[in-house]
Amino acid sequence: MTFKRLSPSFSASTQLSAADVALAAEAGFRTIVDNRPDAEDAGQPSAADMEAIAKNHGLALVHIPVTTAGAIQESDIALMRATLSHSAGPVLGYCRSGTRAAMMWALSQVGETAPEALLKAGADAGYDLSAIKSRLIA
Repeated sequence: MTFKRLSPSFSASTQLSAADVALAAEAGFRTIVDNRPDAEDAGQPSAADMEAIAKNHGLALVHIPVTTAGAIQESDIALMRATLSHSAGPVLGYCRSGTRAAMMWALSQVGETAPEALLKAGADAGYDLSAIKSRLIA
């Protein structure tokens, strides 16, 4: 599993398995953010299952489900910002491809980091954040 670093304190990933959660713990992550709605795909572990797996490895898990860039609400961004500011150590976000996790991170950084830097961090990690560019600039 590859954890794609967007900042010193946040990385993004595709759907995690139990083995990936163990790797995340070994890599020093302290919190996982699950950006997938439950039952998005058949066979996908539920947020409750992932929380139990994370807890077994000493990690916290926060579930902030979003379906698309256009469906990300201000309340989702506020919860992401709070999660990042209150987490004791690096945070790993995941969704199906990692893109929504990267978008949530970028949107939570608006006002603290220049939009161009957020877009570049996304691109450098392999994520196209152009769908939220106008929200990053606003």
